[in-house]
Amino acid sequence: MNRFVAGLVVVVQGLVLSACATSPGKDAPPPPAEGAVAVDAYHIGVDDIVQVNVWRNPELGITAPVRPDGKISVPLVGDVTAGGHTPEEVAKDIETKLSAFVRDPQVAVILTDLRSHEYLSRVRVTGAVRQPVSIPYRPGMTVLDAVLAAGGITEFAAADRADLHRNAAGETGAYAVRLDRILGRGDLSTNFPVAPGDVITVPERTF
Repeated sequence: MNRFVAGLVVVVQGLVLSACATSPGKDAPPPPAEGAVAVDAYHIGVDDIVQVNVWRNPELGITAPVRPDGKISVPLVGDVTAGGHTPEEVAKDIETKLSAFVRDPQVAVILTDLRSHEYLSRVRVTGAVRQPVSIPYRPGMTVLDAVLAAGGITEFAAADRADLHRNAAGETGAYAVRLDRILGRGDLSTNFPVAPGDVITVPERTF
């Protein structure tokens, strides 16, 4: 009997661990909003200010904004594409090009002003709302705040089938938002806090 009980405990523990590891379903709350940008994974954008430092060669360093064509000009090597790349990728590209002029160059690329991040930090509301909008994210903003900024829903909206779309770790998840309950009953259980880059979609009813 003791062996049976011990075995049953192990099975139950395994089921619990398996359930905890399962990814959240469509109706699960979205992950907490992240207020900070992971600079190591940040992709440089137009108007961002970058600082390029070359070890033992300070005269080759620059601080400059990324041009509309996504490039910066670096002494000796000329134009280097920065837009769409991480600081580490840009540094390696500059090192490769500088190696024709400098022995064993060591380059560091530092972001000093994330000007393009304002665009990435917007929250968008689309679909059956009175005025689809793209609004700047602010701490504490919720789904209801964003929908009200869009003028509310139209008479054709399927408010019970709205979704919050969020990209996390390279994967986009959809989370059910019951706008009918939020607006009609004051039920705020799905009035999730939004995060930079979120998209709220409100479909139309099918007749």
